[in-house]
Amino acid sequence: MTDQSDPQTHDDAGADHGRPSLGPVQDIVARLEGTSQGEKVTLGDAIEAFGRRSFLPLLMVPALLVVSPLSGIPFFSSLCGLTIALIAGQMLWPGQDYLWLPDRFTRQTISGERARTALARLGRFARWLDTHAKERFPVLVGHRPGRKAIEVCCLLAGLSMPVLEIVPFSSSILGVSVLFMATGLLTRDGLFALLGLCVLAAAPLLPLLVVNSVWGGSGAG
Repeated sequence: MTDQSDPQTHDDAGADHGRPSLGPVQDIVARLEGTSQGEKVTLGDAIEAFGRRSFLPLLMVPALLVVSPLSGIPFFSSLCGLTIALIAGQMLWPGQDYLWLPDRFTRQTISGERARTALARLGRFARWLDTHAKERFPVLVGHRPGRKAIEVCCLLAGLSMPVLEIVPFSSSILGVSVLFMATGLLTRDGLFALLGLCVLAAAPLLPLLVVNSVWGGSGAG
């Protein structure tokens, strides 16, 4: 049985030989920019740019989008979170090697201009990820138990986004945690995966800080 989470078997995001070689995260952003050249762009357009067998790059697509300024669109973070959960869930499902997403998700449309502006701002972050990610601590990501545990955490992060959308910046923080974990899996970097787990563990503290700030401000008034 083929493990769809293995970047060597399914994740070919950097395999385009027609352009200069980019790091894996920069390549994902470049492909997204390529799909956003029209007046409108859909999530389905982004998915088809990678093919439905490249699970890890596809997991990083909604995570990148929710980290971008597009997260300010009402309910966009929820859409990205549920998409992350669906992708991570199918990575965990035995024998699943072709991504399925509901048509209602893939038909969601945003302005191409708005998408291009948001993706342009992701370039620096993508370069940072590619520059610093490298193969290390493979025991955390190089074997099935560790990889599956990280995929479960990506699933939980995605499911949390619709719940926490009303809390400012929470979805973007969860998106960063998924990006770190997925980058760790893609580059076999256990340190990045561990960093993503730490960000995920800290994310629940944000709502508490917001509530405390609101109640503290009310008490002061």
